[in-house]
Amino acid sequence: MKRWFVICLLFVCSLGIVMYGVKASSDRNFFMPAELGGVKILIDPGHGGMDGGASSGDVVERDITLSISHELKKRLEKKGATVIMTRTQDGDALAEHAPAEKFGTTRERKMADLKLRESIAISEKPDMFISVHVNAIPEERWRGSQVFYHPGGDPNGEFLAKAIQESFQTNLKNTERVAMAIKGVYLLKKVPTPAVLVETGFLSNNEERALLIDPAYQGKVADAIMEGIVEFHTADEK
Repeated sequence: MKRWFVICLLFVCSLGIVMYGVKASSDRNFFMPAELGGVKILIDPGHGGMDGGASSGDVVERDITLSISHELKKRLEKKGATVIMTRTQDGDALAEHAPAEKFGTTRERKMADLKLRESIAISEKPDMFISVHVNAIPEERWRGSQVFYHPGGDPNGEFLAKAIQESFQTNLKNTERVAMAIKGVYLLKKVPTPAVLVETGFLSNNEERALLIDPAYQGKVADAIMEGIVEFHTADEK
C-alpha cells in the first residue's frame, strides 16, 4: 500500500513539474532576460500646450508626438525598460511638473519649459534621451523620417541616432536619409546621456500627414524607434 502511495505521489509531482515547464516555456522571459532590463529611457514628446509646433490645418505636432511617445513607452516597458516622459498630457512640461509657475511672455515660458526638460534629464539620469518630433517645410514633396544628434553631445548619441535611422529604413521603408549631426538643438547638447531628436515625418506632405495621424501607423513608428533602441543597447553590450 505504501509502495502505491509513493508511486502515485511521484507521478503527481512529475506531472506538476512537466505542466510548469510547459507553461514556463511559453513565456520567453522565463529563459531570456528582458532585452532592455535595467535600462532607463527618457522620452520627450516635442512641444505641448500653447507651443503646438508644426501644423497643417487641424493637425498639430504636439498631439502626434504625444501619441507616438505613449506608444513607444508601452513597447519599451514590454522590453523591460524603465520609461519616463517629460510630459504625458496635452500641456507642456511646465503644466505637468510646475503648474503654479507664471510667465510674462510666451517666449519666457518656452525657455523655462526647455530648461525644465533639461533638468528632468539631468535629475533622472536616464541611459538615453529620445525627443520625438514631426517635421514640416513649405514644399510638399519632402517626406520621410530622420534622426539627429549633436556633435558636441554625448558621443554615443551618434550611434543611437544611426541605429534608429537604420530601423526606419528597414522597417518603415519611408526614407533613404541617414542620421545627421545638428548643432541647433539645445537639449541634444545639454542632456548628459546619448540623446537624439527623431523627426518622424512631414506634416507638409499630404500622404505622410494622413499616415502620421493614423494610430496604426503611429504604432509602426514606435516599433521602429524601439527596435533601433534595442539594437543600440544590445550592440553596446557586446
